[in-house]
Amino acid sequence: MSKAGIIRVGIGGWTFDPWEGTFYPEKLSKKRQLEYASSQLKVIEVNGTYYSSQKPETFAKWASEVPEDFVFSLKASRFTTNRKALAEAAESIEKFLAQGLTELGSHLGPILWQFMPTKKFDLDDFGAFLALLPEKRDGLLLRHVVEVRNPSFRTPEFAALLAKHNVAVVFADHFEYPMIADVTADFVYARLQTGSDDVATCYDEKRLDLWAKRLETWAAGGTVDELEKADPDRKVEKKPRDVFAFFITEGKVNAPAGAKALQAKVDRK
Repeated sequence: MSKAGIIRVGIGGWTFDPWEGTFYPEKLSKKRQLEYASSQLKVIEVNGTYYSSQKPETFAKWASEVPEDFVFSLKASRFTTNRKALAEAAESIEKFLAQGLTELGSHLGPILWQFMPTKKFDLDDFGAFLALLPEKRDGLLLRHVVEVRNPSFRTPEFAALLAKHNVAVVFADHFEYPMIADVTADFVYARLQTGSDDVATCYDEKRLDLWAKRLETWAAGGTVDELEKADPDRKVEKKPRDVFAFFITEGKVNAPAGAKALQAKVDRK
Protein backbone atom coordinates (compact mmCIF):
# COMPACT_ATOMS: atom_id res chain seq x y z
CA MET A 1 0.00 0.00 0.00
CA SER A 2 1.20 3.51 -0.80
CA LYS A 3 2.29 5.55 2.19
CA ALA A 4 0.42 8.62 0.96
CA GLY A 5 -2.46 9.57 -1.27
CA ILE A 6 -2.23 11.67 -4.42
CA ILE A 7 -2.03 15.44 -3.94
CA ARG A 8 -3.64 17.50 -6.69
CA VAL A 9 -3.46 21.29 -6.68
CA GLY A 10 -5.55 23.32 -9.09
CA ILE A 11 -7.69 26.35 -9.84
CA GLY A 12 -11.32 27.27 -10.38
CA GLY A 13 -12.31 27.03 -14.04
CA TRP A 14 -10.06 27.63 -17.00
CA THR A 15 -11.61 30.68 -18.69
CA PHE A 16 -10.42 34.01 -17.29
CA ASP A 17 -9.26 36.88 -19.51
CA PRO A 18 -6.31 38.00 -17.33
CA TRP A 19 -4.77 34.53 -17.75
CA GLU A 20 -4.43 35.10 -21.49
CA GLY A 21 -0.81 35.95 -22.21
CA THR A 22 0.17 35.28 -18.59
CA PHE A 23 -0.77 31.71 -17.74
CA TYR A 24 -1.77 30.91 -21.30
CA PRO A 25 0.73 31.44 -24.13
CA GLU A 26 0.18 34.41 -26.40
CA LYS A 27 -2.32 33.76 -29.20
CA LEU A 28 -3.50 30.43 -27.76
CA SER A 29 -7.10 30.00 -28.91
CA LYS A 30 -9.82 29.74 -26.27
CA LYS A 31 -10.72 26.33 -27.66
CA ARG A 32 -7.34 25.03 -26.53
CA GLN A 33 -7.29 26.59 -23.06
CA LEU A 34 -8.56 23.47 -21.29
CA GLU A 35 -6.02 21.35 -23.13
CA TYR A 36 -3.23 23.67 -22.01
CA ALA A 37 -4.46 24.17 -18.43
CA SER A 38 -4.79 20.43 -17.89
CA SER A 39 -1.23 19.93 -19.13
CA GLN A 40 0.01 22.31 -16.43
CA LEU A 41 -2.25 21.31 -13.52
CA LYS A 42 -3.71 18.12 -12.06
CA VAL A 43 -7.24 19.27 -11.22
CA ILE A 44 -9.74 22.02 -11.99
CA GLU A 45 -12.87 22.90 -10.03
CA VAL A 46 -15.75 23.60 -12.42
CA ASN A 47 -18.03 26.42 -11.31
CA GLY A 48 -20.31 26.43 -14.36
CA THR A 49 -22.14 23.30 -13.20
CA TYR A 50 -23.33 25.28 -10.16
CA TYR A 51 -25.29 27.69 -12.33
CA SER A 52 -26.59 25.54 -15.18
CA SER A 53 -26.85 22.00 -16.53
CA GLN A 54 -24.44 20.63 -19.11
CA LYS A 55 -24.93 18.08 -21.86
CA PRO A 56 -23.37 14.60 -21.87
CA GLU A 57 -21.47 15.60 -25.01
CA THR A 58 -19.88 18.48 -23.11
CA PHE A 59 -18.53 16.24 -20.37
CA ALA A 60 -17.29 13.77 -22.98
CA LYS A 61 -15.52 16.60 -24.82
CA TRP A 62 -13.83 17.78 -21.63
CA ALA A 63 -12.65 14.25 -20.93
CA SER A 64 -11.19 13.95 -24.43
CA GLU A 65 -9.07 17.09 -24.02
CA VAL A 66 -7.21 16.30 -20.79
CA PRO A 67 -4.35 13.94 -19.80
CA GLU A 68 -5.10 10.49 -18.44
CA ASP A 69 -4.48 11.36 -14.78
CA PHE A 70 -6.30 14.72 -14.78
CA VAL A 71 -9.57 15.14 -12.87
CA PHE A 72 -12.41 17.65 -12.65
CA SER A 73 -14.17 18.60 -9.44
CA LEU A 74 -17.75 19.61 -10.20
CA LYS A 75 -19.70 22.13 -8.16
CA ALA A 76 -23.25 20.79 -7.75
CA SER A 77 -26.34 22.74 -8.72
CA ARG A 78 -27.33 25.72 -6.59
CA PHE A 79 -30.95 24.63 -6.98
CA THR A 80 -30.12 21.60 -4.84
CA THR A 81 -28.32 23.34 -1.99
CA ASN A 82 -30.13 26.69 -1.88
CA ARG A 83 -33.34 25.31 -0.41
CA LYS A 84 -34.96 25.46 3.00
CA ALA A 85 -35.58 21.72 3.41
CA LEU A 86 -32.56 19.72 2.27
CA ALA A 87 -34.39 16.49 3.02
CA GLU A 88 -36.58 17.26 -0.02
CA ALA A 89 -33.65 17.49 -2.43
CA ALA A 90 -33.86 13.97 -3.90
CA GLU A 91 -35.32 15.03 -7.25
CA SER A 92 -32.84 17.88 -7.60
CA ILE A 93 -29.88 15.63 -6.76
CA GLU A 94 -31.03 13.10 -9.36
CA LYS A 95 -31.42 15.83 -11.98
CA PHE A 96 -27.86 17.02 -11.37
CA LEU A 97 -26.36 13.53 -11.48
CA ALA A 98 -28.39 12.54 -14.55
CA GLN A 99 -27.08 15.31 -16.82
CA GLY A 100 -24.24 13.13 -18.08
CA LEU A 101 -21.35 13.87 -15.75
CA THR A 102 -20.30 10.21 -15.72
CA GLU A 103 -19.14 10.78 -19.31
CA LEU A 104 -16.02 12.09 -17.57
CA GLY A 105 -15.21 8.53 -16.52
CA SER A 106 -11.97 8.36 -14.55
CA HIS A 107 -11.64 12.15 -14.88
CA LEU A 108 -14.56 12.67 -12.48
CA GLY A 109 -13.28 13.98 -9.17
CA PRO A 110 -15.19 15.10 -6.08
CA ILE A 111 -18.64 16.66 -6.31
CA LEU A 112 -18.81 19.86 -4.27
CA TRP A 113 -22.12 20.73 -2.60
CA GLN A 114 -21.82 24.39 -1.58
CA PHE A 115 -24.19 26.06 0.88
CA MET A 116 -25.02 29.69 1.46
CA PRO A 117 -23.54 31.45 4.52
CA THR A 118 -27.09 31.84 5.83
CA LYS A 119 -27.65 28.06 5.92
CA LYS A 120 -27.46 26.88 9.52
CA PHE A 121 -26.79 23.39 10.80
CA ASP A 122 -29.85 21.23 11.39
CA LEU A 123 -28.82 17.73 12.43
CA ASP A 124 -31.90 15.90 11.13
CA ASP A 125 -32.30 17.83 7.89
CA PHE A 126 -28.61 17.77 6.97
CA GLY A 127 -28.42 14.11 7.87
CA ALA A 128 -31.36 13.40 5.56
CA PHE A 129 -29.58 15.27 2.77
CA LEU A 130 -26.34 13.31 3.16
CA ALA A 131 -28.31 10.07 3.08
CA LEU A 132 -29.57 11.05 -0.38
CA LEU A 133 -26.08 11.28 -1.87
CA PRO A 134 -25.36 8.05 -3.76
CA GLU A 135 -22.08 6.16 -3.54
CA LYS A 136 -22.11 5.23 -7.23
CA ARG A 137 -23.47 6.38 -10.56
CA ASP A 138 -23.27 4.31 -13.73
CA GLY A 139 -20.70 2.10 -12.04
CA LEU A 140 -18.47 5.02 -11.04
CA LEU A 141 -17.66 5.66 -7.40
CA LEU A 142 -18.73 9.15 -6.33
CA ARG A 143 -16.88 11.32 -3.82
CA HIS A 144 -18.91 14.02 -2.11
CA VAL A 145 -17.70 17.12 -0.27
CA VAL A 146 -19.74 19.88 1.35
CA GLU A 147 -18.80 23.51 1.80
CA VAL A 148 -20.65 25.03 4.74
CA ARG A 149 -20.15 28.68 5.56
CA ASN A 150 -22.09 29.24 8.76
CA PRO A 151 -20.42 28.96 12.21
CA SER A 152 -23.27 26.76 13.46
CA PHE A 153 -21.67 23.82 11.65
CA ARG A 154 -18.63 23.89 13.89
CA THR A 155 -20.00 21.24 16.22
CA PRO A 156 -18.99 17.60 16.93
CA GLU A 157 -22.39 16.38 15.70
CA PHE A 158 -21.64 17.73 12.24
CA ALA A 159 -18.26 16.02 12.02
CA ALA A 160 -19.75 12.73 13.18
CA LEU A 161 -22.51 12.98 10.60
CA LEU A 162 -20.05 13.53 7.76
CA ALA A 163 -17.85 10.65 8.90
CA LYS A 164 -20.90 8.35 9.03
CA HIS A 165 -21.55 9.05 5.33
CA ASN A 166 -17.88 9.28 4.23
CA VAL A 167 -18.45 12.87 3.06
CA ALA A 168 -15.62 15.41 3.27
CA VAL A 169 -15.93 19.00 4.44
CA VAL A 170 -14.19 21.84 2.64
CA PHE A 171 -11.33 23.32 4.57
CA ALA A 172 -11.77 26.99 3.73
CA ASP A 173 -8.78 29.27 4.11
CA HIS A 174 -11.08 32.29 3.99
CA PHE A 175 -11.25 35.74 5.54
CA GLU A 176 -14.80 35.27 6.87
CA TYR A 177 -16.05 31.69 6.64
CA PRO A 178 -15.48 29.31 9.57
CA MET A 179 -12.44 27.06 9.56
CA ILE A 180 -13.41 23.38 9.72
CA ALA A 181 -10.40 21.13 9.24
CA ASP A 182 -11.90 17.81 10.33
CA VAL A 183 -10.94 14.75 8.29
CA THR A 184 -14.25 12.94 7.75
CA ALA A 185 -13.80 11.00 4.48
CA ASP A 186 -11.23 9.05 2.51
CA PHE A 187 -10.07 12.27 0.84
CA VAL A 188 -9.43 15.89 1.87
CA TYR A 189 -10.55 19.03 0.03
CA ALA A 190 -9.13 22.51 0.65
CA ARG A 191 -10.05 25.84 -0.95
CA LEU A 192 -7.29 28.43 -0.53
CA GLN A 193 -9.04 31.78 -0.78
CA THR A 194 -6.81 34.43 0.79
CA GLY A 195 -4.29 35.03 -1.97
CA SER A 196 -3.19 38.30 -3.52
CA ASP A 197 -2.81 39.60 -7.06
CA ASP A 198 0.29 41.41 -5.79
CA VAL A 199 2.06 38.11 -5.07
CA ALA A 200 3.44 36.32 -8.12
CA THR A 201 2.44 32.92 -6.77
CA CYS A 202 -0.84 34.04 -5.16
CA TYR A 203 0.44 32.91 -1.72
CA ASP A 204 3.97 33.93 -0.77
CA GLU A 205 6.81 31.42 -0.36
CA LYS A 206 6.37 31.03 3.39
CA ARG A 207 2.67 30.26 3.05
CA LEU A 208 3.30 27.86 0.18
CA ASP A 209 5.79 25.94 2.35
CA LEU A 210 3.25 25.84 5.18
CA TRP A 211 0.53 24.55 2.90
CA ALA A 212 2.80 21.97 1.35
CA LYS A 213 3.39 20.48 4.81
CA ARG A 214 -0.34 20.48 5.55
CA LEU A 215 -1.25 18.77 2.29
CA GLU A 216 1.46 16.17 2.86
CA THR A 217 0.19 15.51 6.38
CA TRP A 218 -3.34 14.91 5.10
CA ALA A 219 -2.09 12.71 2.25
CA ALA A 220 -0.16 10.55 4.72
CA GLY A 221 -3.34 10.04 6.77
CA GLY A 222 -2.75 12.55 9.53
CA THR A 223 -4.60 15.61 10.77
CA VAL A 224 -3.27 19.16 11.01
CA ASP A 225 -3.31 19.96 14.71
CA GLU A 226 -3.06 23.74 14.49
CA LEU A 227 -6.19 24.12 12.34
CA GLU A 228 -9.59 24.57 13.97
CA LYS A 229 -11.98 21.63 13.87
CA ALA A 230 -15.62 20.96 14.60
CA ASP A 231 -14.54 18.08 16.86
CA PRO A 232 -10.86 18.24 17.80
CA ASP A 233 -11.22 15.17 20.04
CA ARG A 234 -12.53 12.80 17.38
CA LYS A 235 -10.11 10.00 16.46
CA VAL A 236 -9.31 9.61 12.76
CA GLU A 237 -8.04 6.41 11.17
CA LYS A 238 -4.54 6.94 9.84
CA LYS A 239 -4.57 5.84 6.20
CA PRO A 240 -3.44 7.37 2.89
CA ARG A 241 -5.87 9.95 1.53
CA ASP A 242 -6.06 11.78 -1.77
CA VAL A 243 -5.90 15.54 -1.31
CA PHE A 244 -7.39 18.26 -3.50
CA ALA A 245 -6.45 21.91 -3.05
CA PHE A 246 -7.59 24.89 -5.10
CA PHE A 247 -6.49 28.50 -5.34
CA ILE A 248 -9.86 30.26 -5.49
CA THR A 249 -11.29 33.79 -5.21
CA GLU A 250 -8.65 36.24 -3.93
CA GLY A 251 -5.49 36.46 -5.99
CA LYS A 252 -7.17 34.85 -8.98
CA VAL A 253 -4.87 36.52 -11.50
CA ASN A 254 -1.94 34.53 -10.10
CA ALA A 255 -3.88 31.44 -9.02
CA PRO A 256 -2.38 29.21 -11.76
CA ALA A 257 1.14 30.20 -10.73
CA GLY A 258 0.28 29.47 -7.10
CA ALA A 259 -1.13 26.07 -7.98
CA LYS A 260 1.93 25.14 -10.03
CA ALA A 261 4.30 26.33 -7.31
CA LEU A 262 2.51 24.41 -4.55
CA GLN A 263 2.25 21.29 -6.71
CA ALA A 264 5.97 21.44 -7.39
CA LYS A 265 6.71 21.55 -3.66
CA VAL A 266 4.68 18.45 -2.84
CA ASP A 267 5.91 16.59 -5.93
CA ARG A 268 9.54 17.00 -4.90
CA LYS A 269 9.03 14.78 -1.87
